[in-house]
Amino acid sequence: MKIIRFPSKKLERIYARRFIKSRRVEEVVRRIIEDVRQFGDEALLKYTKKFDGVKFSTRQLRVSEIEISGAYQNISPNFVSTLKVIINNVERFYRKTIKKSWRLKDGDGVVLGENYTPLEKVGIYIPAGTAPLVSTVYMTVLPARIAGVKKIVLISPPDIHGHINPHILVVADLLKVDEVYRAGGAQGIAALAYGTKTIPNVDKIVGPGNVYVSEAKRQLFGMVDIDMIAGPTELVIIANRHSDPKFIVADLKAQAEHAKGLAILITNSKSLAQEVKQQLMGVNGHIILAKNLAQAAEIANRIAPEHLEILVNNPQRVLKSIRNAGAVFLGPYSPAAVGDYVAGPSHVLPTAGTARFFSGLSVMDFVKSSHIISYSKKALEKIREPLEKVAGIEGLKDHLDSVKARFTP
Repeated sequence: MKIIRFPSKKLERIYARRFIKSRRVEEVVRRIIEDVRQFGDEALLKYTKKFDGVKFSTRQLRVSEIEISGAYQNISPNFVSTLKVIINNVERFYRKTIKKSWRLKDGDGVVLGENYTPLEKVGIYIPAGTAPLVSTVYMTVLPARIAGVKKIVLISPPDIHGHINPHILVVADLLKVDEVYRAGGAQGIAALAYGTKTIPNVDKIVGPGNVYVSEAKRQLFGMVDIDMIAGPTELVIIANRHSDPKFIVADLKAQAEHAKGLAILITNSKSLAQEVKQQLMGVNGHIILAKNLAQAAEIANRIAPEHLEILVNNPQRVLKSIRNAGAVFLGPYSPAAVGDYVAGPSHVLPTAGTARFFSGLSVMDFVKSSHIISYSKKALEKIREPLEKVAGIEGLKDHLDSVKARFTP
């Protein structure tokens, strides 16, 4: 860990971090997408063999009910009972966030409002590289299910034996995922966007992935909706002399388990900074010395981290100054890990500074709204003058005539 005193030019590099675009990755992904668009399952199987080292037939792309049932025999003891507790937490949180359709009426016969409608089909991408992200299954599927999505399709890359981790299959089964496929990488994202003979196309794709997955989502946005383009995970901790260094060290080490993850401590305590530095020699990260907690909050806002822990005596006071963070963890007994696994809010969060304008995955990511407008003849007549004035300025005569027609015998 390196100590940086505020202000410093080194901080600008942290503030300015963005997704690193690679022309090589961009071109590779473009070719894969076009290949899948043209040749569907054939291209999908070709790339599965190339990148995952597994060869199988088209009918083996979809995970069978027999395989899903058999997965229950290969999971950790008490996994299902543990999972039910977590599912309850996630459901309880997201049911509070559901928006209802509404109407606004006045006495002249004007009715305005919004209708909220769930998406028809959603694709969930679950990585399975260095570790199978079991938690990402319930953190993505449950908001979609609670929103009312009619069809949920899950894809995940197979291991060298052609299997998907049994815990992933069990969670998908318990959450009533409609279809599960062995497909990963940019080719899997392309299959969900365009559809193949075997895999259906969807309206939206959510879930984290490597640089190829993220680039595929970026290129296919517009053909299909996406949640966000996720980069490496991030943790920022705000602490002062009252904070327990043991907790700070433990949380920064946990963050360092992620390759290329960002781990930062912001503090106004020189002694705390030195103590943490000594215990984390060799760990990749930064310690930023701020003048006070108000300045620490502003630095955190500039970084706009995925996870922000506030480990001070009165975290609520600091929270009032926080504008940019994917998820905020208050107090010494709220480590980021509790949000990763059990608290309830999804751990699919904005990274690379995009918490300035993106939010964590929510029920509303799986819902679209339609504006509702209803006018009576009396109400339309009352509003004719300003309507005709604006339409006249824009020179759209037929727009004017469409209104006049309603008052012409």
